[in-house]
Amino acid sequence: MLDYIVVGLGLAGVAFCEILEENNKKFVVFNDQSQTSSRIAGGLSNPVILKRFTLAWKADELIPESNMFYSKLEHKLQKKFLQDLEIYRRFFSVEEQNSWFEASDKKQLKPFLDPQLVRNYNYQLAAPYNFGSVLQAKKLDTENLLSAYTNYLIKKDLLQAQKFDYNKLIFHNSYLSYRGVQAKKIVFAEGFGLKKNPFFNYLPLQGSKGEYITIRAPLLKAQHAIKSSMFIIPLGNDKYKVGATYNNNDFTNTPTIPAKEQILKKLDEVLLCPYEEVAHVAGVRPTVKDRRPLIGKHPNHEQLLILNGFGSHGVMIAPWAANQLYNHIENNSPISIDADIARFESMKTI
Repeated sequence: MLDYIVVGLGLAGVAFCEILEENNKKFVVFNDQSQTSSRIAGGLSNPVILKRFTLAWKADELIPESNMFYSKLEHKLQKKFLQDLEIYRRFFSVEEQNSWFEASDKKQLKPFLDPQLVRNYNYQLAAPYNFGSVLQAKKLDTENLLSAYTNYLIKKDLLQAQKFDYNKLIFHNSYLSYRGVQAKKIVFAEGFGLKKNPFFNYLPLQGSKGEYITIRAPLLKAQHAIKSSMFIIPLGNDKYKVGATYNNNDFTNTPTIPAKEQILKKLDEVLLCPYEEVAHVAGVRPTVKDRRPLIGKHPNHEQLLILNGFGSHGVMIAPWAANQLYNHIENNSPISIDADIARFESMKTI
């Protein structure tokens, strides 16, 4: 008898598995790698919404917790995934500069916005109004983290690399069984795969497809992430990840020509040096209509739990959300009211 079955191994699944290990819980993970949003993400832990110069949801609380989590994971796996990375917000006008100055003087934003303008000394970038610098930002190498954690679970015989068949899940009085595996609880951390989950598909998960292009630009030599109408994120070795797009109609993981053209058009407005395309990837973010996570128990089956809906802020949210869910299950602690799926209970019809 296991304590938990975990379905999905994006950032949400990894964060919850780590809590289970810390608390000596027995578990197994089912993952078919059908959801790619965590793996292909830009990986930025960004405390500020840079379109409006406002604090991201709970950023002052989430950032310290997520930094500690990834540092512990690095120590455990003996690999480096997290790095400091300032974000330079490119200004489009003097009015935007003034809005930045006003925002940087606000109590909540002071720790994250440098009030001093950053002059543009990089002649490969078109930035006549210069930049503002976002402090305490980080970049997480999500692809390498997920690959390393997958290998870790395989070595411990804790991973089943297969598609989860909801029809094979059997309910018993005090536990569940699935293909011969018995467990007290099951946590669904499937990202956009939730749309096919018959137990939780009543929740308003909308999904937003994002596409990134990786370029090689030897002359750019940028050491910071650059935010214009798109992000330009340094990857090392003269490579940069550029994106991402937002598409609320296409829910496939297939890269598209229109998205590529959109990214390159916006890139050409900023980048003055030559570059070559190296890769083009796509994934569907698990977004929710109120832009808040989905955490909690099924209203009719308390053995069924969900950890989802992080949108484009999974790097920051995942460790906090996993703790919220675990403490709710094991210690009966309340889930933050704006993240608890109880807010959508009226939408459950069966």
